[in-house]
Amino acid sequence: MTHSHQPAGRGEHANRVLEGFRAFGADYGEFANSFAAWLGLHSTDATALVEIFYAEDKGDPLTPTRLSERVSLTTGATANLLNRLERLGYVVRTRENADRRVVTLRTNPAMAHPAKVFFGPFVDRVQALVDEYPAEQVAQFEEFLFKMSATLTAVLAEGPPEPVPPTV
Repeated sequence: MTHSHQPAGRGEHANRVLEGFRAFGADYGEFANSFAAWLGLHSTDATALVEIFYAEDKGDPLTPTRLSERVSLTTGATANLLNRLERLGYVVRTRENADRRVVTLRTNPAMAHPAKVFFGPFVDRVQALVDEYPAEQVAQFEEFLFKMSATLTAVLAEGPPEPVPPTV
């Protein structure tokens, strides 16, 4: 990421880290698009399905409102997306909360096998990569990733700077 737009004084390590994240993000986007094509879904629908899977795996299932925030859609567009995923049998809406008005999103249990078939090879390779490093180093990297995520979240919360015209 070294080019004329780069602010002066940025370290080479930071540039390489940012380039690594950019490259991983692009590759992950391509992987997600591949998952969408594999299921015959629009990429946004597949992204939503992955978000629902991920939240379930973490033990913190999503509501439709939280999903709309995660995939950057309006609540109306999210409702349409969920209707499509539900019709296809990928997602079920449940009422697990004491407040019966709260809808919880779950993947259909029948999706576990297809998800394992698609994501399993990637998960296995990530595990093999993690196994190459001492636990302490992996823990440091995990901490770095969480701090990197928190940094980007903070920047996003601040909002974008005022627009400036390009300089000639």
